[in-house]
Amino acid sequence: MYVLDDLIKGKSEVASKEPLFEINKKKRVNLLGLGDVGGTLLTGLKLLGGDTISSIGVYNGNQNVAKRYEYEMNQTAYPWDYDRLPEIEIIGKEQLFECDVFIFCASKSVPAVGDEVSDVRMVQFEANRNIIKEYAVIARNKKFKGLFAVVSDPVDPLCREAFLESNKNEQGIFDWNGLKAEQIQGYGLGVMNSRAAYYAKREDRFTSFLKEGRAFGPHGQDLVIANSIENYDDALSRELTALAVNANMKTREIGFKPYIAPALSSGAISLLLTMRGEWHYSSNSIGGIYLGAKNRMTETGVEIERIPLPEKLFKRIEHAYRNLEQIK
Repeated sequence: MYVLDDLIKGKSEVASKEPLFEINKKKRVNLLGLGDVGGTLLTGLKLLGGDTISSIGVYNGNQNVAKRYEYEMNQTAYPWDYDRLPEIEIIGKEQLFECDVFIFCASKSVPAVGDEVSDVRMVQFEANRNIIKEYAVIARNKKFKGLFAVVSDPVDPLCREAFLESNKNEQGIFDWNGLKAEQIQGYGLGVMNSRAAYYAKREDRFTSFLKEGRAFGPHGQDLVIANSIENYDDALSRELTALAVNANMKTREIGFKPYIAPALSSGAISLLLTMRGEWHYSSNSIGGIYLGAKNRMTETGVEIERIPLPEKLFKRIEHAYRNLEQIK
């Protein structure tokens, strides 16, 4: 049997034990980007986050889009309980890191419906890495101490990009004065887990996943779905993985961009679970590479689930990890 730490045998990784925020206190959240994903994610946080979020600041390049969401979201309320849901306010770029949780939802390039693209996420990397670099540097300059949450695709390489770029000085020399590795989390795996659950509910041979299954790895072609940790079936797990990976293409085939489930499952729901200190799926640094796994935020930092992994399952996770290492 193996554990995830075996991915970095021979490496040392010391995580800070300083909490990113108080688990039992309501958080101030700031959101960058109000496109399809950002707008849907904001709606989820507004409706579901009343017990967790004090207020949400939004920043978007197009001010009319920001104004629209300020109007619409603040006109969404329970009767006679008008402070039950978090208030939305428009903020400037200079205010983005005055918060407990910063959410990066900016994106430059999304392939149009009908484009022949095998892995949409990697097409976006070159464009989005330059955007995240800008905000990682701002976070560095602001000495940001909260959670830097990456929702834009591809989340795992973008997390690494944010870490590396925030830790370079003006001469491009790495100086470790930026974001800590554990401050950055990527939110893409939640929807892949939910897509696997979707198929597991519909085909009896996959039902073990609903109680015993796990998801690992990146939000993309190297996703790893395990039908069960206790009774791992490699062939069945690979079949369920393929269904989850291709689920987004099914939505594109009928003429729609598949952004609702990612914005809610990977975004709003997983972020709220993070803020509440509950188990969820997100990507964290393991030896400097961001990889998705079940984890939770604690008062002393991130706790990644430690469970024995069958060899065949571990080798799949290791393959995904090595491929992520190659993305530069």
